[in-house]
Amino acid sequence: MAHDAHGHEANDSIFKIGINLAIACLLSGAIIAGTYAVTAPVAAKERVNLKNKAMKELVADAQNFKPIEGKTDWYIAEKDGKALAYVVPAESKGYGGAIRMLTAVTPEGKVIDYKILGHNETPGLGDKAGEPKFSKQFIGKKAEDLEVVKVPTDKNIQALTGATITSRAVTKGIREAVEQVTAYASQKK
Repeated sequence: MAHDAHGHEANDSIFKIGINLAIACLLSGAIIAGTYAVTAPVAAKERVNLKNKAMKELVADAQNFKPIEGKTDWYIAEKDGKALAYVVPAESKGYGGAIRMLTAVTPEGKVIDYKILGHNETPGLGDKAGEPKFSKQFIGKKAEDLEVVKVPTDKNIQALTGATITSRAVTKGIREAVEQVTAYASQKK
């Protein structure tokens, strides 16, 4: 008989552990959810601030940035009611994963500049894709000239030393953005 009571006790303690675990999970879930509810809007606001700052840096002359209807995260950079540029997102797969960029393109389809918003490229190599030494090659180029070459030419984009994959990825992302803007702008005329 004593054996049964002992067995019952063991089941009892397992049940208690289960209940305690369930409560702990619920509590930590609630805490995580609560933290997320507080931090998510802050993070979203921070992303918007970063994007606005990046847009202003890309098109310094713009008085305002107007969202384009029907296009996610596309903006027209305006001055005196005239479109100076389209600021559009660009993304491509680099060596370390997705490279997220913001690209400013003239209504004529020429690159003004770009800004890398996020990447996982190799420090000291691929992460140099955002530096002026590399990015200034893009200025004024149309889609057909956005091609990576190993031998320097004024016409194309020279790859970063030791980071050809990153160079190609950035160039591809920007070329696609320029092509989309060119197609969109030609419909608007």
